[in-house]
Amino acid sequence: METKLADFIKDTPQGREAEAILRTCVHCGFCLATCPTYQLLGDELDSPRGRIYLMKQVLEGAPVTRKTQVHLDRCLTCRSCETTCPSGVQYGRLVDIGRAVVDAQVPRQPIDRLQRTALRKIIPKRALFASLFKLGRTARPLLPQTLRDKMPAVRPASAWPAVRHARKMLVMAGCVQPSLAPSINAATAKVLDALGISLISARKDGCCGAVSQHLNAHAEALNYARRNIDAWLPHLEAGAEAIVVTASGCGTMVQEYGHLLRHDPGYADKAARVSLLFRDVSQVIAAEKTALEKRLRQGSQKAKVSQTAEATPSTVAFHSPCSLQHGLKIRGVVETLLTAAGYQLSYVPDGHLCCGSAGTYSLLQPELSQRLLSHKVAALESGQPQVIATANIGCLTHIESGSKIPVRHWIELLAERL
Repeated sequence: METKLADFIKDTPQGREAEAILRTCVHCGFCLATCPTYQLLGDELDSPRGRIYLMKQVLEGAPVTRKTQVHLDRCLTCRSCETTCPSGVQYGRLVDIGRAVVDAQVPRQPIDRLQRTALRKIIPKRALFASLFKLGRTARPLLPQTLRDKMPAVRPASAWPAVRHARKMLVMAGCVQPSLAPSINAATAKVLDALGISLISARKDGCCGAVSQHLNAHAEALNYARRNIDAWLPHLEAGAEAIVVTASGCGTMVQEYGHLLRHDPGYADKAARVSLLFRDVSQVIAAEKTALEKRLRQGSQKAKVSQTAEATPSTVAFHSPCSLQHGLKIRGVVETLLTAAGYQLSYVPDGHLCCGSAGTYSLLQPELSQRLLSHKVAALESGQPQVIATANIGCLTHIESGSKIPVRHWIELLAERL
């Protein structure tokens, strides 16, 4: 795509990156078929190709309107278009740049600004979120049904295994997962312990920065990234092999640290190292598949002796989060691990489409989010599974709000088999 950026951005790092991305787009339209919002609305301006046209006009200096902002706001940043694109357009990076430029020129309504500020100030703050979540759970019977649906069931964590192996890996705690589902990282520690790896945590890490990044507070997002890097590096220096992330949405952000901080002289090299050592939990376990299969055989024998095998659901519908399959480009790995553990996977139609969670999207675009959720739940339940599994805390709580079938993180199912 031929471009001629306006003076206000053409010689900036963002402008150079945006221009390089725009030039890779060939207008083929393959992305329309896999864009969730285009499927719902049928408006090309609510498709990746249409939004690229809008961003190109903005970056070339055309007047910016509220209409442009609305179409960019409706984007889930699911990055399904990136998986489909034959030209390798890095749409996710482009839309972050485009949204920031548009927001700088189109003031938001006070209520919209307040909502976005509240999300940035509450969700990433682990202690604050935990306190408010505890209060909300206490008051749950008094809340409107729409809010009650967003209060997930209690997921208590089992005890972590003691640190006893020579091999050690770091786990990212994140911001909301410790409150919503502490059982996930505890299950990860149990599985890795069975594979000869001790999982440790860095007390000073926190939010990955994705909430701020996608709400156009880019400087704030980089500060979260720097804090995590500072928290993790001492452990990496001490011999930790990798940084394990159990929420694929956070993993997509951590994977980008090297790129986002590439111009920071104090953090560029450190961020690149962190991104290099980041691992989604599925990648870690897949690399230890031989040891896993051995332990699963042992676990199966013990289950037969104790006659508890029937207590574990056997038919699973796996929801692959957009951040896992489109952001991290990890496809089929979790499914293989669940199959190896003895689970039967039910077929899920349109598995490439978003569930509508998308970080803060379910709060900022509730109508579109609920329509996507309805379609996703119907697809997941169509194979009559006993349990739905996923790989991201946001998707987990969102799908749980719309389904009567239990929703779990897949690592919890694997831990049960062990």
